Amino acid sequence: MVKRFNPDKRRRPKVDDYFGDWKWREGLAESMVPIIGKLFRNGVRILMYGRALSNCSAIEIMKLHRFVREIEGNELSEIETYPILEQISKIKLLPCEIDLGEIVTELLENPKLETSLFVENLLKDQIRTKRSYPLRPRDVVLYGFGRIGRILTRILVEDTGAGSKWRLRAIVIRPGTGKDDLIKRASLLRNDSIHGEFPGTIRVNKLNNSLIVNGNEIFIISSENPRKTNYKQFGIKRATLIDNTGVWTDEEGLSQHLKNPSIEKVILTAPAKGKIKNIVYGVNENRVNQNDKILGAASCTTNAIVPALNIVDENFKILNGHIETVHAYTNDQNLIDNYHPSDRRGRSAALNLVITNTGAAKAVSEVLPQLKGKITANAIRVPTPNVSLAIMHLTVKKGVSIEDLNDCFRKAAFRSNLRETMDYTNSIDAVSSDFYSNAFALIYDSQATSTNFNNITIYCWYDNEYGYSKQVVRLLKKVLGVNLTRYPKL
Repeated sequence: MVKRFNPDKRRRPKVDDYFGDWKWREGLAESMVPIIGKLFRNGVRILMYGRALSNCSAIEIMKLHRFVREIEGNELSEIETYPILEQISKIKLLPCEIDLGEIVTELLENPKLETSLFVENLLKDQIRTKRSYPLRPRDVVLYGFGRIGRILTRILVEDTGAGSKWRLRAIVIRPGTGKDDLIKRASLLRNDSIHGEFPGTIRVNKLNNSLIVNGNEIFIISSENPRKTNYKQFGIKRATLIDNTGVWTDEEGLSQHLKNPSIEKVILTAPAKGKIKNIVYGVNENRVNQNDKILGAASCTTNAIVPALNIVDENFKILNGHIETVHAYTNDQNLIDNYHPSDRRGRSAALNLVITNTGAAKAVSEVLPQLKGKITANAIRVPTPNVSLAIMHLTVKKGVSIEDLNDCFRKAAFRSNLRETMDYTNSIDAVSSDFYSNAFALIYDSQATSTNFNNITIYCWYDNEYGYSKQVVRLLKKVLGVNLTRYPKL
């Protein structure tokens, strides 16, 4: 295990009145809320080391300032960040992402920099001199409204921003069985036993058979035939469709969507079969090109383990290894003992640890071909409803210490192209429920790391629902070509 340490290292001015200091900073955080909201409505997302500040309360903003100590050795103060945010708000900017935490930290580390000039130079390429939005936002359709479909709906609505780039226009479901079907769908979106209440408003429009979610009208279309689904009557065209049903996973099945004149591209929220590319955002998204009509977002487990394996292989060269995933139970299992076509999954998910197979090893070799034949994998389903854990036992070419391994992952999480994909925790008592609704594909647990020369064991948590859905949305933005430039750039 890693030695415990207090990450507060940067010396700060002495505080005699902690309560007075808190109330002063709380006031600044409250003043940040409307500024962040206005920027977000104009398409500018403010971040704190990758975590969005939009829709955060003053207390949540203060907690994110405190979080920075895990990365930089000391928390940031609202006294330090507020003036920079205020300056940013006065610049007319095109849609982009601005990491306030990284900017302020760079200024603190380089006191000779002139603050206003630094910010202006940093954002000069993003200054809006004329209207440059597309004439029409790109249309997005969800095919399916189960666990992943509802979480995707939440994320897409919350991520819409100015609404100039793309909009969620419709959700396709199986034909309803009762007159209150639309109301029940709205209720499932509004209340979630795991991720909590939806942060916004949901209205039911029975006349249009639609849901008005934070002002976004989303048509609920009943259909069982992808080719004959009538999107045209809702004004939907050239849409990118996310199939989250799991019914079709190969080109033959998914191509049914493309035979509909309103659908241009398809993303599958499952491992795709055959020649369809499986994309793990942060690792191989550069394989996506304009000619791709169908893409797979792989599985939640693949998205969790591939970035970690890639880091280890690039830095220490993996010779072989085994991955054991401790996975929350899913709707595929039985709540009580009953017949199931798969071995063991028929036994009660709520009462048992269930050993089951996983395609993780095969999936790894597809995304990281250099590891083909080097990795084995298995899975255990456990009686928890969400958040899973990947335990990776790896033999590497050269010996490595715990400190070096953790430092490697820390830098990757906050200073590399994986900063959108991977999180890092130094918590000494982290447990699965701490990572409900975590927005990253994986969370590296530095306190659980162990090494024995060239035999290493690393632990990566992942919210197999929310974290995976965020990866799907990242892939969607890549397909739509609407990825926002993030400042400061790497």
